[in-house]
Amino acid sequence: MTVPCIITVAITGSLPRKNDNPAVPITISEQIESTHEAFEAGATLVHLHVRNDDESPSSDPDRFAQVIDGIRKHCPGIITQVSTGGRSGAGHERGGMLYLKPDMASLATGSVNFPTRVYDNEPELVDWLAQEMRKYGIKPEIEAFDLSMIFQAVSMQKSGSIVGPLHVQFVMGVKNAMPVDREVFEFYIKTLKRLAPDATWTGAGIGRNQIEVARWSLELGGHCRTGLEDNIRLNRNTLAPSNAALVKQVVDACERFGRRPATADEARALLSISEAVRPSA
Repeated sequence: MTVPCIITVAITGSLPRKNDNPAVPITISEQIESTHEAFEAGATLVHLHVRNDDESPSSDPDRFAQVIDGIRKHCPGIITQVSTGGRSGAGHERGGMLYLKPDMASLATGSVNFPTRVYDNEPELVDWLAQEMRKYGIKPEIEAFDLSMIFQAVSMQKSGSIVGPLHVQFVMGVKNAMPVDREVFEFYIKTLKRLAPDATWTGAGIGRNQIEVARWSLELGGHCRTGLEDNIRLNRNTLAPSNAALVKQVVDACERFGRRPATADEARALLSISEAVRPSA
């Protein structure tokens, strides 16, 4: 029996803008269509941002609601995950969509340097976001940009701020944060297993490192993130024609490591997430 791999597709962030690659979905309808294509290609978890009409990042709950509802209608069982990162607003605005009850939401448990700014996650905000996720039955995905964030997530789980097994995403390749380094990657995995033996994890490589980190994750028993939010290219010279094409890269790599894409039901079981919410009529 091959071991299932949950493939996360991050369809669009706030950067790159659409003119960097026309395949990056911007509008609500584009996001729904792109997610559907990625779902059919093998993705069973979608990471979501939304944008305003001028393509700038948005924290508008109504836009999140429209995207989530459309995705649930067209992608039965897919796990919906909203971003509560700094591109989703400022302060508590970053969690303003959590009342919509997506399946998951991202949660960075500390601050870190980004290429041109500090990704600021002060303790009060982290605690508030975790409280909101707990209130609405949302599973956090811990976005770990450095080692301290793993320890903080474990501490929050022990205190009851986070309920259930942890799910951690190791983000590698953001300039000034965690580098793409195989020994570091294995150390992070080993540390998580020591501190939280029941935790699951995903590897996310940024830019040209996306498929390399995916291969490491497949080899080491984890799950994978791909998509146009993190990388707009299939390779050094070719723009990716779609999110689905990047998902297919991971699907094609699965067999090499005795893995296969998880079904939506398998993904929910692996992440201890309840059955899918039915879309609005």
